[in-house]
Amino acid sequence: MTSAEPPTVRTVRRLMEQAIAEAVEEANEALERPPEAFARREAIGRGGPGRRVVVTGLGAITALGEDPETFWTKLLAGASGVGPMTLCDPRNYPCRIAAEVRTFDPRNYLDFKEAKRMARFTQLAVAAAGQAIAAAGLRLEREDCERIGVLIGNGNGGFPTIDAEMRTILTRGGMKISPLFIPMILPNMAAAQISLRWKLMGYSSTITTACAAATQAIGEAAELIRRGMQDVMITGGTEAGISELGLAGFSVMRALSTDNDDPPRASRPFDLTRNGFVPAEGAAILVVESLDHALAREAEILAEVTGYGTSADAYHLVAPDPEGQGASLAMRRALADAGIRPDELSWINAHATSTDLGDVAETNAIKRALGEVAYRVPVSATKSMIGHALGAAGALEAVACVLALRDQRIHPTINLRVPDPACDLDYVTEGARALPVQHVLSNSFGFGGQNACLVFSRFEYGR
Repeated sequence: MTSAEPPTVRTVRRLMEQAIAEAVEEANEALERPPEAFARREAIGRGGPGRRVVVTGLGAITALGEDPETFWTKLLAGASGVGPMTLCDPRNYPCRIAAEVRTFDPRNYLDFKEAKRMARFTQLAVAAAGQAIAAAGLRLEREDCERIGVLIGNGNGGFPTIDAEMRTILTRGGMKISPLFIPMILPNMAAAQISLRWKLMGYSSTITTACAAATQAIGEAAELIRRGMQDVMITGGTEAGISELGLAGFSVMRALSTDNDDPPRASRPFDLTRNGFVPAEGAAILVVESLDHALAREAEILAEVTGYGTSADAYHLVAPDPEGQGASLAMRRALADAGIRPDELSWINAHATSTDLGDVAETNAIKRALGEVAYRVPVSATKSMIGHALGAAGALEAVACVLALRDQRIHPTINLRVPDPACDLDYVTEGARALPVQHVLSNSFGFGGQNACLVFSRFEYGR
């Protein structure tokens, strides 16, 4: 190097020399490692940049049961969680049905005073998080909690609390509302309360991309681990928006099913007679962590998060692109991230909300993304049984994906009796199906044209 070199050139040269020296040092250290260290490194390598991310714990509070196993058993059986709406008075509205968590009592999971400080969506999230952390066998007293983060998807925040406190303002005056009103209704409070309860000091945030929120939260949580920013993430989604405020909003949009006389049959994705989605609530939480962290603590590995893709329709505020261009882009990105071809997919858990436009758009998007392979990959609609839980939907469906990989079975789409010629894929209408399940794609598409897709894979060492 000469003194005549510009400062920028000298800086670049110095950085290159430093990088070469570090590479030589790493190579020399590698030569001294025992053979088993190489085997472990191969197990940890992801086949691409970043660390491998695995699922080690599940929690679920749903209309079909308050734990993942009950939820999964009823999905396989084709049970419906839809019934009369009880969380608000629906008499003045065309939709009077919902998929509610009818047995939920926050006192089964929380101290009474704690529960009173939380809106229902936060209560559901904390309950599901407790299940997931316990199922993962995380001994938090032995963990570095600065390396454990929380990322939760949510759409509406505390709609029922907003509804109730607005009535207080109208009847008793604004100074009579709860002093906890603001910290109860904010969408980020589910993540905040999980962090507070378990003293988790890592990355903490909330995704609010409508119906794509939970899927995007899981995907972004996996990215944080891949990049080495966190070792463990508590992630998923929660929603408890069934209220007169929410019911009125969706009713004037004419987005909801009006089949009040036959609630279990109301949610029928891909059926020619479908007439809107069934409002729902629930929460599902996954513990995801780096593979090396899971191996070090000898955790049971349920599945691997191998692919994640997002996109925007850039088409309309609430209507999907009928050709599915944006949605198919998110699917293709998730498959590319996972490093798999369309013909390697075992199953698709569809967004499938039972709306006229949405189900056709998703069918077109699947065909666009997979080509002719689309006709050979089974597609199931979890929402046919549990309605549409908006910001929590993707997490509930992620639990179904993980358990399908574990049990090598996929759940059916119920209520599809009158086929729609525009929806002509294999929708698994005959009941649960046993088949080799290696890679599954989970789709979530939100208002605003915000799309998120995940690929979960059966875990294999050395993949």
